[in-house]
Amino acid sequence: MPPTLVAALTVGLPSDSRVFKKINNIKLDRVEMLLALAVDVLNIIAWQSTKDGAKGRNRPESIYKKLMGLDTKTKDDLYEFDSVEEYEKWHESKMRKNDG
Repeated sequence: MPPTLVAALTVGLPSDSRVFKKINNIKLDRVEMLLALAVDVLNIIAWQSTKDGAKGRNRPESIYKKLMGLDTKTKDDLYEFDSVEEYEKWHESKMRKNDG
């Protein structure tokens, strides 16, 4: 099928169609996004009234981030430093590993 015909056939597709989502790299439509965000907010509100929420522990995971593929970072990707010197030591050791 010629690309111009494909373009003509797909230009009028509704934004919630699978083909439109695939072409435009959209994971969720607007309604799905709003529903996921609403559930996330409700989860946070419920969590805040718990002992864990009062202490800021065990925050519920975001459904929106999972569905959108935004929760790809793991604890191994995150670093925490208490001082600039600590960061500089870490950074220097990473640079040496990459050079050698």
